[in-house]
Amino acid sequence: MRSLPARWAALAGRVDGATPADRDRSVDALRALAILGVVLGHWLVTSLTSTDGGLRGGSPLAHMPWLAPVSWVLQTLAVFFLVGGHVAAQGYASARARGVGYGSWVRLRLGRLFRPVAAVLALWAVVAGGLLLGGARLDTVRTLLRLVWSPLWFLLVFAALTAATPLVVRLNPLWPALVVAAVDVWRFGLGGPEWIGWVNVAAGWLVPYTLGAAWARGAFARRRPALLLLGGGAAGAAALVLWGGYPASMVGVPGAAVSNLNPPTAAAVAFGLAQCGLALLARGPLARAMRRPRTWAKVALMNLSAMTVFLWHQTAMMSVTALGLLVSRDLPGLHTVPGTAGWIAARLLWLPVFAAALAVCWAAFHTYERAPRPRKAAGTPRERLPATMREITHA
Repeated sequence: MRSLPARWAALAGRVDGATPADRDRSVDALRALAILGVVLGHWLVTSLTSTDGGLRGGSPLAHMPWLAPVSWVLQTLAVFFLVGGHVAAQGYASARARGVGYGSWVRLRLGRLFRPVAAVLALWAVVAGGLLLGGARLDTVRTLLRLVWSPLWFLLVFAALTAATPLVVRLNPLWPALVVAAVDVWRFGLGGPEWIGWVNVAAGWLVPYTLGAAWARGAFARRRPALLLLGGGAAGAAALVLWGGYPASMVGVPGAAVSNLNPPTAAAVAFGLAQCGLALLARGPLARAMRRPRTWAKVALMNLSAMTVFLWHQTAMMSVTALGLLVSRDLPGLHTVPGTAGWIAARLLWLPVFAAALAVCWAAFHTYERAPRPRKAAGTPRERLPATMREITHA
């Protein structure tokens, strides 16, 4: 029997060999990094504190605002929308060239997003009902459900932009950026209603999405536009935080008067522009790294389960937290108030446990992300590949 490293090397070689030569692997690498940033960000800045027989949500950013730079590294949604816009624009153009209609194209794209959502909602409907019947406090159940459902807003916005790809694919990113700025001026400068800020949920994420579409059209073939995005976005975000009154954290902080993320503000959009510029500049080094079969295989497999990882990572964290209550109601970094550097050190030690729990969730639910298999398999070498490898070559 071959050793595990040997088996992995063989699989990596097969995945590498099955990948089309013209595939831009840096795109997959950027998507994987974006998902990894979201997962680590949630695991590091979300806490469930055991209080009065229940669980209450919190964040170390509320107690230690000097941790705000962590959010600059791990809030990577702009990169995900950048890649999403790029892939959707290319995919739609390819579909049209093959004679595939919009309806067929969008059903395929959205099906990949929403099939795994059904499994999450079904499981948590049962769990929530069981907790309430078992005597759990309503505020505890509400806290848990909020953590499960909060990522779904991202999928709804992403799905809406995907469906609108034919309309927005040639939209200049400047226009949604101006909408974000106008909404913020009305909201913060002219005393406008708070609800107007939710216009920026669409406009704010449309900015990186349309940048991705521009990338698909060849707008970033040279480094200069990406450098301008990085420099201009970073300068704009810094100015808005230092002199515009925007919070330094690029994620929401419990108890804060303003969140840069819910809904997105001009500071978050400027920061996202800088992130997109950096991502575009990193394409070359990432492409070179992806030439290594083992590295590419990890990224390819991560991309196949991107939605599963995204949807279930909070459940993994909450499962570990709940099981920890069976041992103690005061485990450091798990149930304690996130107010000291000791909490950070303890939370870092819990990350491998969260990852193990996520692996269990992946094993149970990753099949919901798979596209339905064709009824008949053709006889070409690529079509005779295992299902997972076929999806890698077409994802």
